[in-house]
Amino acid sequence: MNYTELELPGKGSRAVVGLSGGVDSTMAALLLKERGCDVTCVTMSLWRDNELSLPEGYEIPDSCYSPKESDDIEENRKFCEEQGIPYAVIDVKDAYQKEVIGYFKSEYRSGRTPNPCIRCNSFIKFGALLSGIKSMGIGYDYFCTGHYARAVRAAEPLNCMYGENASRDERGFLRPVQIQTALDAAKDQAYFLYRIPSEILEKVRFPLAHLSKKEIFEMARKRGLKAAEKKESQDFIPSSLLEKLFTDIPSVPGDFIDLDGKVLGRHRGIEHYTIGQRRGLGVSAPQPLYVAEIDREKNLVVLGHDSDLLCAGLIADDFVWPADYDPECEFDALVKIRLASKPVRAHVVPYKPQPGDQFSGRAYKIMFEEMQRAVAPGQSAVLYRNGVTLGGGIISRAVKEE
Repeated sequence: MNYTELELPGKGSRAVVGLSGGVDSTMAALLLKERGCDVTCVTMSLWRDNELSLPEGYEIPDSCYSPKESDDIEENRKFCEEQGIPYAVIDVKDAYQKEVIGYFKSEYRSGRTPNPCIRCNSFIKFGALLSGIKSMGIGYDYFCTGHYARAVRAAEPLNCMYGENASRDERGFLRPVQIQTALDAAKDQAYFLYRIPSEILEKVRFPLAHLSKKEIFEMARKRGLKAAEKKESQDFIPSSLLEKLFTDIPSVPGDFIDLDGKVLGRHRGIEHYTIGQRRGLGVSAPQPLYVAEIDREKNLVVLGHDSDLLCAGLIADDFVWPADYDPECEFDALVKIRLASKPVRAHVVPYKPQPGDQFSGRAYKIMFEEMQRAVAPGQSAVLYRNGVTLGGGIISRAVKEE
């Protein structure tokens, strides 16, 4: 399958840029302005004052969700004034609390591992923010961000990549915009963007697609941008504040057990643990122990050795496909089960629900060519071919053996 990368906004086109204040979004805005685009910058307002009680003298690190938001907004405003770029702040606090913070806490309390960045992109950055832009009467031809990814369009319809057994749904004859990985593999963020609807992607562009992080910093320093001196922000929320999110409901302690059911100690509450975790368990053993399973119903955290984390595959549901076209057939693809993991070869098959199964939409069984470590329910399994996202779903459970 051949793909054509979509052109960046040209001279005179109206481009709205999501400006966080970091070096990536700042340079995205400036590069578009230098191309002769009519640029407007917007910032999401997420933080509610007095949201979390901070310890006295606490040094606040940079993160997406932080009480430093007001400082970032002022710096963004100053940058836009200096560059002659119109600037607006869009309040998305209510949507963020519901769709990201609420989701994050609910997933951990269900014994699952959420991905707030993926959730934020689909519901907030490319959802509530765009709605806010529209309500403010800000018109645009393109919406641009500082993500490291590419927007592409296939030369052939979607159904051509799945073979003769693919669904004959009319959406399979479309050629929607899809996300392709960035040239800088170390900073690629295509994994985070797979749930953005195709109709939204039609107007989305990524000005940093062909640049490396090193090049971006060098370009920012040459232009004397203050953003070049900023440390890279942490994802979502700093770990030092993470625990405070769960203070609204008391944790329920329970037992650590091994794979044979032997009690090894007491845990603080399942929301404090995730599959593959080693640190902070407070259980001594001759060999390192890791979280192998979390049983919400029995309030148990199951510990095992590193080899016990290996999985042959997974079951995923709640899939998102380009143009909403579900191929409804088996096919081969590469799959990533977390941002930091490398794509691995896998066979994807529609999964027939068994008694007791509860899924959101059609579930698929994804079997790896090589065993993978620490498959975590709640994380995303994203499918690729030729570096282009074919779609993805939320991991429901791991498959330990073939």
